[in-house]
Amino acid sequence: MRLYRTKQGFYAEFQEEYYQLSCPDWDTLINRDDLHSYVLTQIAGLAPVLDFESKDLLPPAVSQEVWASGVTYYRSKVARMEESKGACGGTFYDKVYEAERPELFFKALGYKVVGSGGTVNIRPDSIRNVPEPEWTLYATTSGKIVGYTVGNDMSSKCIECENPLYMSQAKIYDGSAALGPCLYVPAEPMTQNAVISIEVRRSESIVFQGITTLDQLKRTPDELIGWLYRSSTFRTGAFLMTGTGLVPSSDFTVEVGDTVAISIDKIGQLTNVVGLAKA
Repeated sequence: MRLYRTKQGFYAEFQEEYYQLSCPDWDTLINRDDLHSYVLTQIAGLAPVLDFESKDLLPPAVSQEVWASGVTYYRSKVARMEESKGACGGTFYDKVYEAERPELFFKALGYKVVGSGGTVNIRPDSIRNVPEPEWTLYATTSGKIVGYTVGNDMSSKCIECENPLYMSQAKIYDGSAALGPCLYVPAEPMTQNAVISIEVRRSESIVFQGITTLDQLKRTPDELIGWLYRSSTFRTGAFLMTGTGLVPSSDFTVEVGDTVAISIDKIGQLTNVVGLAKA
């Protein structure tokens, strides 16, 4: 089952049919430990809609906080160690990869999240910028994972590499977080054998592409959510990006006008155009 938030209302996709939901509030709709079974009861007896493709998609976050995980893939650990050598921060990433406590950091408030079809940004004071494709978890107020989406953790690499203490500025700015195209709500927890891929197009050319599987993720979803919810309360639940295993080479940067497409099996494709944030 997939849930979509659109400008025309909320929709559920089930068995290749689309149904409009009557719930007036997205936060209340998704913040349920029994979300899958609840939506099934809501669409029972409803006639499917035939014009869903004409709807304007919005991100699946409204008032939720969006957090992110770092150094959860071996490829990410190696890349960040190499990038931070000049700032003497390489050992930080090696240690956190092996540590019990994961790296978690705040990424965005729900109202600042970009949906599929929207524009993600690069900072004008950064000369190297990359998209980071990430399997993203949604957990309710109780900490139960009930849904999944595709995430793009846009990152200003040259700022982060200059000094690890600059990471917040490298990660948090207007248009730095995208989620979508839907909230995937399976009856059982999603398995980690799914494929995640990214393709960056510039004009008609593919300038970067990569593919991996979610089973390369070192930490489990429950482990990451468990750490996020320690000593923290989330009134409408929270989204957590789980890190990336697809890291471009150090000479790559996205440019304004590029199109970034990130796909995850069963969830769908998140597509965004790259723009420029205000100075």
